[in-house]
Amino acid sequence: MTRTVRFHEVGGPEVLRLEDVDPGEPGPGEVRIRVEAIGVNRAEVLFRSGRYIEPVRRLPSGLGSEAAGVIEAVGPEVAGFEAGQAVSVVPAFSYNDYGMYAERAIAPASALLHRPDGVDAISGAAVWMPYLTAYGAMVEVGGMRAGDVAVVNAASSSVGLAAIHTAGRLGATPVAVTRTRAKRLRLVEEGAAEVIVSDEEDVAERVLELTGGRGAEYVFDAVAGPGVTELARAVAAGGTLLLWGAQSGLPTPYPGFELGMPALNLRTYTVHEITRDPVRMRRAAAFVASGLRAGAFRAVVDRVFPLEEIAEAHRHMESNAQFGKIVVTV
Repeated sequence: MTRTVRFHEVGGPEVLRLEDVDPGEPGPGEVRIRVEAIGVNRAEVLFRSGRYIEPVRRLPSGLGSEAAGVIEAVGPEVAGFEAGQAVSVVPAFSYNDYGMYAERAIAPASALLHRPDGVDAISGAAVWMPYLTAYGAMVEVGGMRAGDVAVVNAASSSVGLAAIHTAGRLGATPVAVTRTRAKRLRLVEEGAAEVIVSDEEDVAERVLELTGGRGAEYVFDAVAGPGVTELARAVAAGGTLLLWGAQSGLPTPYPGFELGMPALNLRTYTVHEITRDPVRMRRAAAFVASGLRAGAFRAVVDRVFPLEEIAEAHRHMESNAQFGKIVVTV
């Protein structure tokens, strides 16, 4: 038996329970991992509360898709991994099928990456999802090039920070959007060329001012909802507004007609477009590993909680006070 976080009903952080569960043996294409650290993601908060893009199909349910640990056992039809290897688990599966919030967990081998030497468990649980998300959106989907302007809202999230670092590595200009001034200086220190405080400034007007009226080639929106129309005003002709989150929880209008049908590309995106495609995943992993070796990429960790305080970790995520990644250690 192993301590495992599950919930028996959807709801707030208080529904999370730490229970003794048999993790079982790995089946074909699976491994069992002794988990050392877990990356907490916004998607897990939404899934737990019944507001995720995928519904909870059975209860009790587990959680978690990003972790670092050591392989304990390998199932049939697994190549390239063996017991004793340090690995990271990346989001490449449904929460309805697997969960990493546990001392020991079954994971599909297709969701594993070998953990590079020098990358500890906390970094190994915190670094991959943000950079894989940013790379996929900016390079594989967006085709971002040097000289482009990239506007990133929710910029102090782990994905937002990875997007700032990735834009900088590509030679693009990252413009961070944050709600208050509290995180402004830290965003500049993380590489933002400009920081727009949305509670004090008109985001679209400020972007147009910064770009000489041209607008940004890319706007990355993690919030969605009614504000998408204003963000669309900041997009250059032929540019892209990419929705990679829906933190607002509100209906999201299509802004094109209200704005007079500009040459606007509007697209949704999740990291699964990368992690569930072996060819794209190979390129993404190589890009992120290169950035780690060069020192351009790193895990930005906000707080570390023990597994026993998983509910508090979720409450901290919901507070939106974090700067970077929330990690749980086992």
